[in-house]
Amino acid sequence: MLNKARRTALAAVTLGALALTACGGDDSSADGAADSGLGLVSEGTLTVCSEIPYVPFEYVEDGEYTGFDIDLIREIATGMGLETEIQQQGFEAIQGGTAVGANMCDLSASAVTITPERSERLLFSDPYYDSLQTLMVPEGSDIQNIDDLAGKRLGVQQSTTGAAYAQENVEGAEIIEYPGDGELFQSIQAGNIDAILQDIAVNTNHTKDGAFDIVEEYQTDESYGFVTKKENTALIEEVNTQLSELRDNGKYTEIYDKYFAE
Repeated sequence: MLNKARRTALAAVTLGALALTACGGDDSSADGAADSGLGLVSEGTLTVCSEIPYVPFEYVEDGEYTGFDIDLIREIATGMGLETEIQQQGFEAIQGGTAVGANMCDLSASAVTITPERSERLLFSDPYYDSLQTLMVPEGSDIQNIDDLAGKRLGVQQSTTGAAYAQENVEGAEIIEYPGDGELFQSIQAGNIDAILQDIAVNTNHTKDGAFDIVEEYQTDESYGFVTKKENTALIEEVNTQLSELRDNGKYTEIYDKYFAE
């Protein structure tokens, strides 16, 4: 990977242990899934790792985990006859494979872009969301495109495709990496960075109050997938089956529109 701009690592990813159980099926259906041969961490439960917050894909609202990824994976678990437990983990552990490799969870649902590099160590589901990268700046900023970043401070989330895109395409900026979107957005609000380069849905959410604008989009042909261990083919096949069923019965569109319809 090219590294044309200076990077500053601000924080290390901490593997959290925060867990919150969400209903995904009744007791009888969960018992039926116990002998399914999926090799689950906890019998009768689909344990899912997610880096939170990353609005609108995963976040906490009224003390409950929610978001596009969370709602979708709960429906998938219900179709499998399983309860759902969400484990909050850092994105580095998720995209690097540590979370599923260490049996912290069965599956990760955390807006993980499918890439050849990640596919070498992780098993992806079928794609469930298409994305692109964007450049967001404070309202009234003199930054209007990627060329205007020279001499500026650009924030990205570490270990993401947005960070990779910045490192390969941004000239003359100080690229500052943050462990998550929460820290990243707080930094631009405080004026510590001049711009953020990351996924369109997340940046779009930050523009809702009118204080920030998306000034440029980058067609990177990215798709998200749920991830598990390379050897866990039975689980990913079942996830794909349920994902296809949700598309066919209209539930996928219902969840998608809840978070992305204008």
